[in-house]
Amino acid sequence: MTQPNFEAMTRKELKAYMLAHRSNDAAFYAYMDKVNAEPPTEIFPAPKSLDDFQNFPPIIRKIPSRSS
Repeated sequence: MTQPNFEAMTRKELKAYMLAHRSNDAAFYAYMDKVNAEPPTEIFPAPKSLDDFQNFPPIIRKIPSRSS
């Protein structure tokens, strides 16, 4: 069986392929490479004190739930 060109696929297409072919390790690794290649949209600093934890609820609400 010939593998599709994972590099030419979009992240969404590759995710759909990976989910349809769950035993295909090459698809999984190609998908993870695409995910890791994208820079994070926002970086949150680690809390340095107990007072910093008061800011966590607004930060958590800002993080979008990504299904892609």
